[in-house]
Amino acid sequence: MIEIRHITKRFGSTVAVDDLSFDVHPGRVTGFLGPNGSGKSTTMRCMLGLDRHEGGTTMFDGQPFRSLSKPLFQVGALLDAGYVHPARTGRNHLRWMAASNGVPSQRVDECLAMVGLADVGGRKVRGYSLGMRQRLGLAGVMLGDPTTIILDEPANGLDPEGVRWIRDFLVALAREGRTILVSSHLLSEISLMADDLVVIGRGRLIEQGPVSQFIDRYARRWVRVRTPTPRPFAEALSRAGGEWRAFGADGIDVAGLAIEQIGELAMQTGTVLHELSPQSESLEDAFLQATAGAQEYHSGAPAPGQQIPPPPGQLGPPGGGR
Repeated sequence: MIEIRHITKRFGSTVAVDDLSFDVHPGRVTGFLGPNGSGKSTTMRCMLGLDRHEGGTTMFDGQPFRSLSKPLFQVGALLDAGYVHPARTGRNHLRWMAASNGVPSQRVDECLAMVGLADVGGRKVRGYSLGMRQRLGLAGVMLGDPTTIILDEPANGLDPEGVRWIRDFLVALAREGRTILVSSHLLSEISLMADDLVVIGRGRLIEQGPVSQFIDRYARRWVRVRTPTPRPFAEALSRAGGEWRAFGADGIDVAGLAIEQIGELAMQTGTVLHELSPQSESLEDAFLQATAGAQEYHSGAPAPGQQIPPPPGQLGPPGGGR
């Protein structure tokens, strides 16, 4: 388990991390999210003692990182896959790490095979793509078979197969009881792999908890209805207090009424339903909503005449379908 308590880090007059506290639990993948400039990478560096910070502590199973007797066997971290000597081969890079940490040499080839680099371990790192360097970095993380793993943007540079592989790999490691903390901007991937989220903005904690709880709190929800008689049913929905928006020839998106209420109203009005299904915005939508006030950079307004579609679930007033 990782316990972060009251970490504060300043760069001159700028507060990069502001009294930040959160926990990362074993047996679960925790996604570490925040806009650009929110302090995620700085927090990770402070956790590992790579940056000095003005206050706060990080405990790995009750011990600070500097007190770990064999850190590579306890905490594996990859914050930047680019920090590898370009003239070394991938295999020799791992051999150097293994020799300096008392790891048996046979573990090097095991880890190269684990990340799919067995056939290119003899090539110099300068010839590696970014995705290959990410895989090599992860092989280094796994050299000591650690119980805690910390990764900053591990899918950066990976192709779709590689992104799916690392997702499945991290989930499998968590199911073995390891503690996994992953920072990523690929929110679709985080939604598929993470059990918990830690969301920060401007160095402060915004939310911590299960992914489902975060989506429930910040994402819009609505009910999708398809019927051969959409207009009369939409009018009935309005009378019942629902908000709706038409889509296609036979569809209605409905907010303000529970799915059970809509089903009962259809029965009462003799309305035939071809679809009645709950809908929700994505983790990405929930994230943008939660961090709206903590974004360092904002996109400009659309150009004159440019049409931007409304988000799902942003419905008009009762009876005001569009």
